[in-house]
Amino acid sequence: MARLPALEPPFTTDVATRLAAMMPPGAPPIGLFRTFAKNLPMTAAMSPWGGYELSRQLSLTLREREIVIVRTCARCGCEYEWGVHVMVFADRAGLTRSEIASLTHGHADDSCWSAGRERVLIQVADALHDASDISDELWDSARAVLDEPQLLDLLMLCGWYHAVSFAARATRVDLEPGAPRFADVTP
Repeated sequence: MARLPALEPPFTTDVATRLAAMMPPGAPPIGLFRTFAKNLPMTAAMSPWGGYELSRQLSLTLREREIVIVRTCARCGCEYEWGVHVMVFADRAGLTRSEIASLTHGHADDSCWSAGRERVLIQVADALHDASDISDELWDSARAVLDEPQLLDLLMLCGWYHAVSFAARATRVDLEPGAPRFADVTP
């Protein structure tokens, strides 16, 4: 049960305007955004950064972005945000069922990861989650496959989705209808 129940319609004009700006045209606002909208100045402040992280301006590809987000949310135990990204973006990102299972329950060395660059993304997400840092050896591996803008985007993407995961878990945002659950994917 949500600790901070999400706002429900009818919304005030300022809330409706903010929520509409955060969603694709015509899509109803998700529970996380309706929860964040309880603090409208915070929501307005975070919207541009969240928009950047999901935009084509991000120097990582859609697939790479979703590998990092799904892994980060899974490692944070945030079934809500993990489920939203698997439901909305996994197909578009070309993530297979075995890759989603690996990102959720597995490791960077699972056989479904043949691309070294994708393994590095997972390793970096894991290192940041576990130690809030990256070893020199892993940094060198990441540096070999990512340029400086991509490295910075990777670090900030992991941090952003840690923050989102912390907020979604701590407030106990109700899971989105139709979104997959951790138990839906098997290792």
